[in-house]
Amino acid sequence: HVQLVESGGGSVQAGGSLRLSCSSSAYTQSSSCMGWFRRAAGKEREGVASIYRHSGSTFYADSVKGRFTISYDNAKTTTYLEMNNLNLEDTAMFYCAAAPWPCIAGRILRTDFTHWGQGTQVTVS
Repeated sequence: HVQLVESGGGSVQAGGSLRLSCSSSAYTQSSSCMGWFRRAAGKEREGVASIYRHSGSTFYADSVKGRFTISYDNAKTTTYLEMNNLNLEDTAMFYCAAAPWPCIAGRILRTDFTHWGQGTQVTVS
């Protein structure tokens, strides 16, 4: 069983940057695909980015493509989400997620993941 803990959220002005971190209790078979989701007030949780740890292949939602970068560090068992050129629509609670199978090509859905962190708030003003 993998435990996920997010950090790095905060308040930032539009156009600014933040880097979120997701620390895993261990990189096990339960965390082959790592993902980031977000939920803005009054909206459904949406997938932002995913990475398959074994190949490094990534997927991004259209809304963040070119601005966000997902990466991982096996030695630190940490997944990162680098967010640049933030705008007001990026304000949300961000969640880290893990799945024991390869990332599903071309999509990132809640149902693809089995483990979740508690979230970290990002506020853009």
